[in-house]
Parts: sequence; C-alpha cells; structure tokens
Amino acid sequence: MHISRKLKIVSGTAILLATIPFSPLHAGEKGFFHNPVIWADVPDPDVIRVGDDFYMVSTTMHLMPGCPVMRSRDLVNWETIGYVFDKLTDLPRYDLEGGTVYGKGQWATSIRYHNGRFYVLFSPNDQPYRSYIYTATDPAGPWELVTRTNHFHDASLLIDDDDRVYVFYNGGEIRLRELNSDFSGVKEGGIDQVVIFPDAEEMGLHEGSRVVKYNGKYYAFVISWPAGKPRRQLCYVADNVTGPYEKHVVLESQFGGFPYVGQGCLVDDTEGNFWGMIFQDRGGVGRVLTLNPCHWEGDVPMLGDADGKVPAKVEKTIVPNPNACVNSSDEFSNGKKSILWQWNHNPVDDAWSLTDRDGYLRLHTTKPVTNLYEARNTISQRMTGPMERGAVKLETSGMKPGDRAGFAAFNGDSGLLTVEQNPDGKYIVCGSSSMVMGEGHTVAKTVDEEWERIPFNGDSVWFAIDTDFNPGQDMATFSYSFDGNEWHKIGKPFKMVFDYRRFFMGTRYAIFNYATDQPGGYVDVDWFRLSTPESSL
Repeated sequence: MHISRKLKIVSGTAILLATIPFSPLHAGEKGFFHNPVIWADVPDPDVIRVGDDFYMVSTTMHLMPGCPVMRSRDLVNWETIGYVFDKLTDLPRYDLEGGTVYGKGQWATSIRYHNGRFYVLFSPNDQPYRSYIYTATDPAGPWELVTRTNHFHDASLLIDDDDRVYVFYNGGEIRLRELNSDFSGVKEGGIDQVVIFPDAEEMGLHEGSRVVKYNGKYYAFVISWPAGKPRRQLCYVADNVTGPYEKHVVLESQFGGFPYVGQGCLVDDTEGNFWGMIFQDRGGVGRVLTLNPCHWEGDVPMLGDADGKVPAKVEKTIVPNPNACVNSSDEFSNGKKSILWQWNHNPVDDAWSLTDRDGYLRLHTTKPVTNLYEARNTISQRMTGPMERGAVKLETSGMKPGDRAGFAAFNGDSGLLTVEQNPDGKYIVCGSSSMVMGEGHTVAKTVDEEWERIPFNGDSVWFAIDTDFNPGQDMATFSYSFDGNEWHKIGKPFKMVFDYRRFFMGTRYAIFNYATDQPGGYVDVDWFRLSTPESSL
C-alpha cells in the first residue's frame, strides 16, 4: 500500500547526529544508511516534519541546557540547533543545593507544530509533580514557558483537525486529557478518561505514548514488555480519539547482538514514505536510535524489513550535512564552545569563562564538596559507538590544595583520570567512583577505588579515554601524557554501564574541577578532541 498523503503527528524528545558511514552524495540522491542511525544516547525520541525539515527532541534529564532540538533533511543526518531551556529553577536541587536531580529533569518530551508555532511538553518526574509546556516560532529558540500544569508521565501531545488539544499519557492504562486550545493547562470539563486498556498479555511495562493522526485514524505507539517476551513496539489504532483502540504488534526484533528494540515514534517524509524512529538499549553507550522503514498492512504501520526485523542497512534518499553530529571536538576558540556541551545540573555562570584566557575554557571551583557527584560546573558530551577516543589538554597552574580536576567516563559508576593538588604536590590518579543515593535524592556516599597514582610536577597534562561499545564490551581504558606525544596507559579497563538506578542515561565524557578544601582555584581546558581508533592525536 503506497501512502502519499500528509501525516499529522504528536510527541517527542532528542539530540542529534548520525555516526554511520555512507558515500558522499549530492542533496536528494539515493544512498544507504546503517543502523543504529545514531550510535549514542538519544532516548525517548519524538520526531515531526514541518515542510522539508524534520525536528527531533529526546531526553537529557538533569543536564543543562535541556531538551536539545535537532534538525534533519533526511532522518539520518541530525544537527543540534538549540535547546528549549537553559536552566530549570523550581527547586534548589537543580543547583545541587540540598540534594540532586539525577535521573529527573527533562523526560520524554513531546514536540508538535501548530499554526506557525512549535510546542513541547515534558514532565520532570520529581516533586512537586508537574509538566512544562514551552512554545517558539523558531525551533532553534528562544522558547517561552507557557505553563506549569498537571503531571503527565511519558506524554504525547495531539492537536486534532478541529484544533482541540489533547495529551496521551501514563503507564499501564493510557489516559487521554484535553488541554485548553492555547496550551495554558487542563481544560475544565474537557475529556479525561482511560482510552487504552492493556490486555492480559500487556501487564508488564506499558508506556511511552507517541500519538499521530493520519487519514482520519489515530495511531498510538506504546512500548510493551510482556512477561517472558522481549520488549516490543505496539501500535493502537482507532477511528475516534477516545477509542476503542485495537492493538497491533508493529516491531518485535533483536538487533546487533542486543535482545530488543522498542520505544519511539512514526513520521512521514516528503516522498510519501513512513518511518519509525525507535530506540534500543545498548548498554554503556546508552539508548541508541534505529530508523525503520514502514510498510502498511491495511491501516496498520508495520516497521522493519520484509521479515519484521530492524534492518542493518537501508536504502533511502540522503541529504548530507557537514554539521551533523552528536558530539564534537572543541578548541574553545573565539570565545565560543560547542553547542553539544551540557552541564551536570545548573551551572554557576560566574564560575566558568571563555574569555579569562583566550582560547581556553576556564573552570573555577565553587563551594567545597567531597565528591564529583556534588561538584558544580562539570561539563559533558555524549560518547558514540562503536569505538572512539576522547582526549583533553588541561593547564593546572591555578589549582589550590584540595582541588580535584580531570576527565571522566561519567555516570552513576564513573571511571576517573584526576589531577589531585595536595599540600605535598600534585598527583595523577586513575580510579573509579560509584554514587550511592540517599534519602531526599542526596548523595549518601561514594564507593571509591584507586587503581594507580603517580607524582606530577608540571602544569600541563594530557588525558585520554578510549571506548569500545561493541557487543559484550562497554570498556573504557585510560591514558595520560606530559607532552602530547608519548602516551602512557594508567589504571585498568573500566566497565561502563547504562545507569538505570541513578542517572538513567549512558556514560558521557566529562571535564570537572572542584574544591574539597577552599574555593578560588581554577583549571584551563585548552581543547577537547575526538578521534577514531585509526586516528592519532
């Protein structure tokens, strides 16, 4: 069944870049892409098309700025163009005061376009329970906060043909709630009911709503994890917004050495094709994106290849974009830093600078803390698979006794390369740190292991982290150099994880500097560089 009419769509979240090889093409030429289309942590995707452009959002939780907005012309090459917000300020915990918001913040965002404006909705999954709705005329920003409204878990906006606005949400039974037409909150006397009742097979995980309307029918994507079966993608189909909805399993597939693929959205292109952007749990790197062709069986959008499996290689129209990436090297030149950096929690704006020293990112220490997880102004980027090297050059002459600065494979379990400034001198230390969450979302303690320590008498140091995210690996190894040419292995291989308990994200590169004794020290970051295993620094 060939479908060429336009799809009206709802709900999403994301970050961008395709890390797959393909031959250089002129715009609009047929080419190939390989899954995963983005081998990096881009969970809970929501994608819409406006004219020739696709826009995607995904979850970045406690990272700031938050809710990255990506743009593409082909669903393969994604460029980050902005963020919905710089900070969240409802609670002091977003500033690492009186606790943390690890694993909270910006969750499962839904994005929609209506009458010349973009809208996003997300819930931070913390107390007081609430959702945010933002709007913009330009998806690159600025975005304005429309309202704080009811808490909607894993929500999807739907703007119907009669301009009525709805949100599908919840886990287990999927609920429908009507909003005011100006998105200002819940409509008094509007629709408020359960519309999807999971059957006896779907008594496990049942959430992640993404809802679209096409040709008079409503299509609700919901993730399912039935007992004894792999996680999978469902699509519920109805003729009316309130149902009844009929269940269909549209994707149930192993892929790439991992047991399941599931949770995402449906979008059409300008050529009349439909695609499913569905994430896959891939261990330490996080939740990667797969792009799946869609074929229709009657009114049901079935995803995958002819056998219903995620394809490794797909032919489609490719529009190359030299700015497409989910992480990038950065020389910190011209008083700028890459748009792809995100801070851990809200930054202290007067404690970092790109102008104090030309061509460097300066990170000042703030109030003393005892561990990395309570430190302010840790800056990070995603890691990408299958293999990669991230390296930094640090200038440490501004450190004070008790300061700790360095480079990390950062997550709830972290591998660390640290410069320790102690009263008796500097040391390079390689080890690990694991966060134990306490009551009130505080850091109760850390479980630390030191693998190797060496004296350090200079000011300049080069650190590198090599990653391997091939199936069964998820390993990081660590190196240092005193001249940028001769590199030395240090410590031992570190097993990276997807942290379901605390961060709820894949492992990231992070550059940090914090005080344990007194504020006032600083380090200068000369550069951050990425390379493949075949490249040399």
